[in-house]
Amino acid sequence: MEKRLLRTLASGTLTLTALAGVYSSAPSTWMSPLTARPALAQANDEDTNIRVYDIASPSVVSVEVGENGGSGSIITANGLILTNAHVVGNAREVTVRLSDGRVFTGDVVGYGESRLDLAAVQLRGNPRNLPTLRIAPAGSTRVGQRAFAIGSPFGLQNTFTVGIVSRIDQERGLIQTDAAINPGNSGGPLLNSQGQLVGVNTSIFTTGDTGGNIGIGFAIPVDQIMPFLAAVENGTAASSPTVASSRADNPPVSIAINGPAVRGQLDDKSNILPDGSYFNAYVFEGQAGQSVAIEMVSQDVDSYLIMFSPDSDFYIEDDDGGGSLNAALTTQLPASGRYIILANSYAEGEAGAYQLRLTSQSGGGSPASSTGRYLLQEQGSLGPNSPVLSDNSPYAEHTFQGTAGQTVRISLESADFDTYLLLVDPSQSVIAENDDADGSTTNSQLAVRLPASGSYTVVVNAFDSSGRGRYRLTVE
Repeated sequence: MEKRLLRTLASGTLTLTALAGVYSSAPSTWMSPLTARPALAQANDEDTNIRVYDIASPSVVSVEVGENGGSGSIITANGLILTNAHVVGNAREVTVRLSDGRVFTGDVVGYGESRLDLAAVQLRGNPRNLPTLRIAPAGSTRVGQRAFAIGSPFGLQNTFTVGIVSRIDQERGLIQTDAAINPGNSGGPLLNSQGQLVGVNTSIFTTGDTGGNIGIGFAIPVDQIMPFLAAVENGTAASSPTVASSRADNPPVSIAINGPAVRGQLDDKSNILPDGSYFNAYVFEGQAGQSVAIEMVSQDVDSYLIMFSPDSDFYIEDDDGGGSLNAALTTQLPASGRYIILANSYAEGEAGAYQLRLTSQSGGGSPASSTGRYLLQEQGSLGPNSPVLSDNSPYAEHTFQGTAGQTVRISLESADFDTYLLLVDPSQSVIAENDDADGSTTNSQLAVRLPASGSYTVVVNAFDSSGRGRYRLTVE
């Protein structure tokens, strides 16, 4: 089939306009999604910060349950509060403190189902005309856009922090951000530059007993929040929590390169992601250019490995790269510093024993290609809630870290739809695309020599608007 995405216009320029991202008038340049939609005028970052805080902070509350607590957002003018289920726990009533100092008693009127960490509280006393948070459209959040968090960390009400959206995992229902989220921020809003709620902050990664933030936090996205609020409104929300009322906050444990395998256990004493899956965290010091391999083996759980650096934008993950239900990663570290490994289960509530091993690999270049290991392996789906391009074809984005001169092979397979594949380099230029790997298949494939070191984006796309279903993406 002919290339579909780069359309030749009368002007002779090649352009693609998407609802969430565009090519510029220069050929094959992928622009930040934020440049494709109107934004409020902003003179500089400081003005934006002040404006977002002024818009949103009156609608952010402190939720107190005994000596514990968190944050929440006012959703309706008569006092419906959105927060985390683990903040309110099993309490039937809570104390809610507004930004103007008023204090209300609130009744818990609904919980998220299937371990969705959301709860709704209705204020007593018939309050009127309360300030409310606007909710961003589903699917409008993009990696790279600015993110703002407001909450009550350590009891300090309406604290404001700024960062970016670092990653979106649509399949597992996660927004990752480096905006500082600390204990007490749970249940509070994650905001965009228009002061709209894009997520509910729910968990962080920590490095010590104090639970301090290291720039990795998670929020529940709007596409899960809206169905929950609809269930609360029509009275069908769960009447009891499906998540633990208290969460483990275990810091990473040091792991040695080429040391003995670590034996671990995933259970209710482990940390938990917003999708309800357990994880244990490990930390090691790596050197720029060093090649490392990580293996997670288990007979009890479907292993899932995540590795990232809190000091850079490095992030990589794997599901079944170790064969069967085991996970494996082999990668070349982009910089010297700390690296965090998460030994995770694929599904919510999966518990059991595992072994984790971290080894150094000899040689340079692309360890993933030379050993058959994956730089990236994802199983996902395109559906009615996926973002779409201008022709209404759904798409998803995945990222991996690459090194200049490295050759990668990218494969996109689906039994459900005709696939289309693009690769975007660190400068946001589209450097390769493919529809059909050959005339006998609708799967897509690329073999590319990377022009620079940095973060690459793989755009998983359906050929047309009818494309829906599961896919498997590998980068090796």
